[in-house]
Parts: sequence; C-alpha cells; structure tokens
Amino acid sequence: MVTEQLINPKSIVVVGGSNDIHKPGGKVLKNLIDGGFKGELYVTNLKEDLVQGIKSFRNPEDLPEVDLAIIAIAAKYIPPTVDILAHQKSTRAFIILSAGFSEESEEGKHLEEQVVQIIDEVDGALIGPNCIGVLTPEYHGVFTMPIPKLTLGGCDFISGSGATASFIMEAGIPKGLSFSRVFSVGNSAQMGVEEILQYMDETFDPERSPKVKLLYIENIDKPELLLKHASSLIRKGCRIAAIKAGTSEAGSRAASSHTGALASSDVAVDALFKKAGIVRCYGREELVAVASVFMYKTLPGKNIAIITHAGGPAVMLTDVLSEGGLNIPEIKGPHADALLEELFPGSSVSNPIDFLATGTGEQLGTILDYADQKFEEVDGIAVIFGTPGLSDIFDVYEILSDRLKKSKKPIYPILPSTHTAAEEVRAFIEKGWVIFPDEVQFGSALMKIANTQAPAPESIKTPDVDKQKIRKVIGLADDGYLSPDHVQSLLDASGIPRIQEEVVQMEDEAVKTAQKLGFPVVMKVVGPVHKTDVGGVVLDINNTEEAKTTFQKLMMIPDAEAVLIQPMYSGIELFAGAKYEDKFGHLILCGLGGIYIEVLKDVQAGLAPLSHDEAKKMIKNLKAIKLLEGVRGQQGVNQELFADIICRLSTLVQAAPEIIELDINPMIGKGAQILAVDARINIQKS
Repeated sequence: MVTEQLINPKSIVVVGGSNDIHKPGGKVLKNLIDGGFKGELYVTNLKEDLVQGIKSFRNPEDLPEVDLAIIAIAAKYIPPTVDILAHQKSTRAFIILSAGFSEESEEGKHLEEQVVQIIDEVDGALIGPNCIGVLTPEYHGVFTMPIPKLTLGGCDFISGSGATASFIMEAGIPKGLSFSRVFSVGNSAQMGVEEILQYMDETFDPERSPKVKLLYIENIDKPELLLKHASSLIRKGCRIAAIKAGTSEAGSRAASSHTGALASSDVAVDALFKKAGIVRCYGREELVAVASVFMYKTLPGKNIAIITHAGGPAVMLTDVLSEGGLNIPEIKGPHADALLEELFPGSSVSNPIDFLATGTGEQLGTILDYADQKFEEVDGIAVIFGTPGLSDIFDVYEILSDRLKKSKKPIYPILPSTHTAAEEVRAFIEKGWVIFPDEVQFGSALMKIANTQAPAPESIKTPDVDKQKIRKVIGLADDGYLSPDHVQSLLDASGIPRIQEEVVQMEDEAVKTAQKLGFPVVMKVVGPVHKTDVGGVVLDINNTEEAKTTFQKLMMIPDAEAVLIQPMYSGIELFAGAKYEDKFGHLILCGLGGIYIEVLKDVQAGLAPLSHDEAKKMIKNLKAIKLLEGVRGQQGVNQELFADIICRLSTLVQAAPEIIELDINPMIGKGAQILAVDARINIQKS
C-alpha cells in the first residue's frame, strides 16, 4: 500500500549514499540535495562519515528514526538492512534502486520475497526493486536525469521501466510538457502500476490532484484493479493515456476455434483500455503528443478550424484529421466575409484559414477571435505558425499566448520552427504552454483521443437468462467440446435465437428429418471440429435422394459421429464468440461470419460483462458496418438484435465461467431476424 511516508516524507536516508555522483547512491543523493528536500536527510556508508556534506552513519542501527529509505547497495545486503529500518527505525517507505532480484535469478527472487515480507509486516510501502526511483515536488528520489518541471498542473506518470520513463520525459520536456509525480515501479515486487493508480484514485482531490495520467506498462498483473481505478479517475475528470509494451506473441498458437485464433492477450489489453476509457499509444512520441493534447481544454465536438500561413502543413493536417473521423467544416457567411476583409488579398477563410506567409501577428489574433467567438461551426482551433527566419516572431507567439488564455475553445499551437525560431519557441514554452512541432503527429493524437470511448458504466444491466438451466447443463457435461444438444440447451437458456436443427445417426432418420424440416436443407458432420476443412458441410439439399447420399458421404469422414440437419437459410453471415483470457476474464468478439472471419479478420472485442451500448459500439466499429446497414438494395441486419445476442453471450459466460472458448459461426442475419446456425462450446471445469 502507498504510505504517507512515501508521498511526503519528513526524513530520508540514502542507504549506500556516495560522494561519487556517477554511482546511483551518489546521484540520487545529489538530486535530493539539488531538489531542495526540506526534511532531514541522512546517509549510510560503511567507509564515510560525511557524504556530499551530509552526515553519514556507518551502521544503519545508529540512524535515528526515518520515514523513507532509498536503497542503493548490493541485493544480498538489503534484507537485513530493511529489517533494521522497518523494525527498529519506524521506516514505512522503501525505494530500492538496486538490481539483482527476481529479474536476474531464483536466488534474487528469494531475496525479493524476503524484503516484501519484512515490509508487509509493518504495513510499509515498497517501490522497486530494480527501478530509478520516485520523483515528486517534495523530493527528487531518482538517480537519473532529466529532472522535469514538477507542478500540480503537470502529468502523473507511472512506468514499469525506469529507462523508458527517462526517455519519455526527455521527449516531453522540449515540448513544454510538465510532470507532477513520476513513479518507476521496476519489478513491482509489492506495488505495480495498478496499485499506484489505485492510490491516485482513492486520494483524488478535484481541486489539487493532477488531471492527466500517463502509464507505461510491461505487464498487467491485475487487470481488474487497473480497469476499476482508471475508469473511476476518468469519470472524475481525469484523462489517461498508456503504452502497453509486448504486444506481439512469439510464434503461432494452435487454436481450435476462430475465437481462439483471433483473441490474444493483446486483444484483451485493447478491450480493457477501451472499457476503461484509456487512450492507447504505441510509442514515446505518440504518448507525449496525446499528453500534450490533454494539457489543453477538452475538445467538445469534432469540428476543427485550421489556421495557417503555410499551405502544405495545413493540407497534411486536414488529411489526417479527416481520415480519423474529425471534420474540417467549410466556413462561410457574413462573419467569414467580414474576416476576409481584415486579411491581405489572396488569403482564404473557407477552412483551412490561410492568411499567407506575409500574414501578421495582429491578423492571427483577429482570426483567433473570429474562430473562438463567431464561428459557431468550430469546436477547436489548430494554429500552424513557423518562420523562414527572415525576422523574429516573438510578437506573434505573444498574441497566440494571450488568445490561449482567453479562448473558450481549445487552441492547439503547432510551432514547427523549433530550430529557426528556437528562442521564440523557448519563450512561448516558458509561459507554461505545450507545443506540437509536427502537425501530423498532433492530428493523429487528437484523432486517437476523439475516437476513444468514455468508460463503460460502473453498473451494467445484463439480459435475463436461465442461470439455473445453464448451471445444470454445465454440471452434466464433461470437459471438452459440448455435444450439439448441450450447445442448443445453453443457447436456448441464454435467449440466443437459433435455427431449428436435429442430430441423426441413421440414414432413414436423416431422410425423415429432412422431409420434416422442409427442403432445401443443410447437412453437417458432427465430430470433427473444423467441419468445412474436411468437407463436412453440404448446402442446398433439395430431395430425399440427395439427403440419403449426403448422409452416407458425411458419415465416411474420419471421426464422424452423427449428422446435423438444418433448414437452408440465407442472409448476411455473422459471428460472435467468447474466449477466457487468463487474468482478464472473458473476451467477447463479433464480426462477419463464415469464411469472411478467416479472410478479413474484421472483428471487435470487448471484456465481459458488456453493456448494450458497448455491444452496439463494437458493431459500429466493424469495417463491414456499411454491409450490415444494407447496401445497393440488399437488406441489412437488425443491429439492436445483434447487440442483444452479444450481450446474452457475455451473460452466458459470466454464468458459466467454465466456458473457455465459444463460437457462434455463422449466424444468419436478414432484416429483423438473426439465427445462430452453428455453434461450438469448449468447457474446462478444472
């Protein structure tokens, strides 16, 4: 747990503090001194009595009581040192910079477990081991550089990698991005990203707490905790962006279902971030760009005015915003005509608003006033202003800074001349603003934020299903793929509509059943998992003779146990599935069905339990949505019913967590009706 001594220590000891500032123990001490730590500062060093002007104790037992210990000694000496501090010196916060623990060996893992046990005994807090430390306005407890500007209005940053934390700060500082607190959790022996985020949520103060949270995550060990507190913070008005590293899977994994092949731990991460409302990023510069957008007012709509004195960057920004679903509305009417009169001949106000290379700072101010106060079709304003170096542009950036303070709408300063106008850009940043050097990177970040969904509701209303019947079926079934009758029973108990079907094992039964269901019919082999691959699906059987010969053919397929017969039904083929992902719970997937799922892989995923709105958004985000809506006179499908089926599937796996894989493929959708045609369910009770 996070303790007060970790956040706001009154005293700190650097265990292994050194006069050599090229060592972690020396550098962290120097950073604490340079950062102006206001409390008592101590050092332990076996050979020194004075280290960087600070009194040094050769034996930790001689120390006075101390709140926080920052430790930079060899791993094997750390457990006894922590024991002395925890039990004799009332130390309740520990930052272990040293490596040599679970990341290195079994012996190191054992040392790490010892340390955690000691700290847990006194309800203390541990950051690390194998980390760069903690950076707050109260103390600079890191052994690395850079040390960014730390303000309450900056970003809270939690990182699973110390080096990556430093590199992300390196990327943000030149653009004016400020930070509030930085936590490098290293091995996360006691607390990881999830626990630090939990602390930030539980102590959130709407008046004082930073509203922007950045995460760099290498492992999500507690997805439920991350989901709970990230979504809670976002509902409180925070904005969160995260990188989850390790997205690829080495090699291919054998999967017995389409869902198993399409779902992965990274799909689960995507689904988790989507459910929480986290903006997912894939690199340092992208994370910094998203964080920089966060530092400005929230964009209330999707309409952007682009103000520029250079055509090319405006065209590139228009392209990226338009492709991402944002709008560059045409600006016209009396106000547009009046603005045009204020500009030099040849200027354009239609949007992008181009006031030419000869445009002045005063003209920029006028354009910004019109965009903010008179152009109601505009929700946000992007300003691109650089210089070829013929004159300084301090006055232009002064006007831009003034409008940033006054504007009711968000203004995003894209200042590409970071070399030619380096002094002007530096002066602009020193006023507290964040800049975007590249218009495309800015556009991509704005698009990503605009397309990130709000967190799912805390309380989700689920469809009514027959849980008693579901549990009875699961209780009767053995591990593995369920029999067709058990699959049918689970679909029926969940309220998922299915096509009428019967399973037969004799030739005369096949003929009678086909006649009863009415020609044409479909016949499918029962037994082999991938029916299509073995020629186990025959369509459009129109008479008794075809039924008889098809039955004989299907039963000759290896592993054939029976034949399933259904009426022939046409429409758009759909897919829905579920897969249990370790730690995350059940992933629910949907998309086009039949062979299209393998070819197009156009699927969307969500984490159970799903709300009806989440299911509808999954459908709307499919690339094939136009097909589902109906094109060129073809009938579409009932999206409300499709969403209901997805929710019922989500409720089914909540009621039967033993389900590890489930495919409904295909479902046939036509007009107001959607029917499950084929389904497979794999359970594992252990």
